[in-house]
Amino acid sequence: MNDKTKEALNSYSEYGVKSEIDVADPHRLVQMLFDGALKRINMAKVAMNAKEIEKKGNLIGEVISIVGGLKDTLNMDEGGEVAENLAALYEYIENRLTMANAMNSIGILDEVAELLASVKDGWDGINRPAGVTEEVAEKLAVAEIITEEKKAAEIIPPKLTKPLSSRSNRALKAYGR
Repeated sequence: MNDKTKEALNSYSEYGVKSEIDVADPHRLVQMLFDGALKRINMAKVAMNAKEIEKKGNLIGEVISIVGGLKDTLNMDEGGEVAENLAALYEYIENRLTMANAMNSIGILDEVAELLASVKDGWDGINRPAGVTEEVAEKLAVAEIITEEKKAAEIIPPKLTKPLSSRSNRALKAYGR
């Protein structure tokens, strides 16, 4: 994990998820970065509406750091076109965030949130077997975290780490997994 990714995760951990970061696999860490970025975008919109300029700027800066961390996790050597496209998208998102901050534009923040949510949805689906809903997958992830933290001998479903399609394999290669 490189310094920029660690910085993004450390920023995220300040909001009470340090224990999850400690036990999460690389796939989950990327999911957490997406979650953290989307959460901060919503918080920045609230700050923007409340005319809390410094808070808005800090939150947007954190989102830019998180997106930079996502970009730095890409494996450009093995990820091929998928990694190149994601790198370009992340660059675009960083530029739009800078513009949203300068222009106090909730519309631009909404655009960025939609883009990140779309990529996150694809990423979330990589480890999910066919027929498993997002709700069930989320419960499985929580069960794994609880088990790791408690070191209990409870029986939980196996970790969902094996990609199910060539599209999933390409996405995993793009992130160096």
